Amino acid sequence: MADDFNCESFQMALLPSMYGIEFIVALAGNLFALWLLVVRERRNWHTGVVLSCNLAISDLLYVLTLPLLIVYYSREKNWIFGDAVCKLERFLFTCNLYVSIFFIMAISVNRCVALAWPFFTRSHVKPAHAKAVSIIIWVTVGVISCPVLKFASVCDLHNKTQCVSICAKSEEWHHFIYNMFLAVFGCVVPFLITFTSYCVVIRVVWKSVSITSLEKGKVALLVISVIVLYAISFVPHHVFHIYNLYLRIQGNRTICWVYKMYQVSKGLATLNMCIHPILYMAVFDSIRVACCGKSQYDNNEREMRG
Repeated sequence: MADDFNCESFQMALLPSMYGIEFIVALAGNLFALWLLVVRERRNWHTGVVLSCNLAISDLLYVLTLPLLIVYYSREKNWIFGDAVCKLERFLFTCNLYVSIFFIMAISVNRCVALAWPFFTRSHVKPAHAKAVSIIIWVTVGVISCPVLKFASVCDLHNKTQCVSICAKSEEWHHFIYNMFLAVFGCVVPFLITFTSYCVVIRVVWKSVSITSLEKGKVALLVISVIVLYAISFVPHHVFHIYNLYLRIQGNRTICWVYKMYQVSKGLATLNMCIHPILYMAVFDSIRVACCGKSQYDNNEREMRG
């Protein structure tokens, strides 16, 4: 019992402050990106901007639920917002996580095609195609996230009303299988596609002498941002979430260090919304200029886009 209390104390000490910082940074960064999109990029809606816009909208939809979690953990895990809001928060978290992964995959493939087959891209890849891909991603993620509405609920535990991802013991195995599916379809598969795209991108950039320094810098920023996202946000969350669920369905007592790492990974999963504005700098001309100043290559690239 003392060990369980120590684990829960760690969670309640860590997450409110972590979510509070992420709320401020993610809200400011994504609102700034959307403002630049509407004001500065309205005449330059190329495919990368369309995909990034959807990513920013997803972030803002979820970031507005973070104050609920801050209140929840500050009240020592006592949920006061009702069962429907609990399900909605868990649903939006899942949607944001996998919308982020799929749109990052789409941005990576888009950059890969643009660099590897530039003439094909200029002739055949249009913003309308990016809008169609965006709709497909939203629908796909919405469908695979729907089971969360069934599993998540409020649950009376330790004389408190807690908002948990699964409450019924009889559903734990189904919940574990569902999360394994999400990990494979929602993380592993997009990662392999993203990794393959960047292998092609790096090969093209390495061999080409015609790619401008600006484009090389944008590619480097994009690659580094995605590596950071997977290394500290997406992969740790899936690994520790699955491991924690596995221990639970096996009937083992929760291992404290696993539980603590899972709590850290929950905060890091939300951190992806704070890193996305850095990724936008590789896509939005205006956000890069606003943050880093105008480059001598900016005008040349705009002329190349036509």
